[in-house]
Amino acid sequence: MRVALVTGASSGIGEATARRLAREPDIALVLVARRGERLERLAASLEVPATICAVDLTADDAPATVRAHVEREHGRLDVLVNNAGAGWRAEFAEGGVANVERTMAVNFTAVVRLTEALLPLLRAAGPGSAVVNVTSVTGRVARAGTGAYAASKFALNGWSEALWAEERAHGVHVGLVLPGFVSTEGFPQAELTARRATRWLVTTPETIAEAIADVALNGRAERYSPRYYWIVAAARVLAPRLVRRILGGSTARHFDTNVQD
Repeated sequence: MRVALVTGASSGIGEATARRLAREPDIALVLVARRGERLERLAASLEVPATICAVDLTADDAPATVRAHVEREHGRLDVLVNNAGAGWRAEFAEGGVANVERTMAVNFTAVVRLTEALLPLLRAAGPGSAVVNVTSVTGRVARAGTGAYAASKFALNGWSEALWAEERAHGVHVGLVLPGFVSTEGFPQAELTARRATRWLVTTPETIAEAIADVALNGRAERYSPRYYWIVAAARVLAPRLVRRILGGSTARHFDTNVQD
């Protein structure tokens, strides 16, 4: 039986990913997030074996706690989905280095630390094991007010690509999922969904979950979700001045950034 671990599983993209992976045959889940009560309800609703590990991934002992749980309850790990993350909107002149540091601690450092702790288990599982890092389109193209969040996701993108090159010889696939605007409990993207002209930009956690499953199970290198968001990243390379002009508009800074808990 394969074992998949999903962080940020208490809501949004993480919960949707757990439900999507639970449809796979012969799979067990490890659900990780801070909110234990929500994890318990989710685990009880799934028709596959699921254990929970309620932990703050920024805590010093979090990686060791999660690894001990996996080893004790399952004895192996085949898929790691690093989905948990957060973002605090602030322009740099207001939020300063403090906002950058706290965002990096959640979105980058916590992911690296957890992956380091679990990598030996993924290597032991052999070919077919996978790490899926959920980043963001903002990790390719930044907007006003999202500098700290974008920095953390840019870093995660670059680190993930290097990790793929390093771990392929050990049978561990490393892939990326880059969501665009996602409507979640905490970030309903109300400004975008209220307008017919921009409503199409917003997607659901279930759509992102399908992309995560594709990368995890089929060895995809990366998936933008929805798929058409790749155009944004391509335009940033091919026409950077045009993209800056578009994103520099006053309304761009009010749109919600995707946040996973």
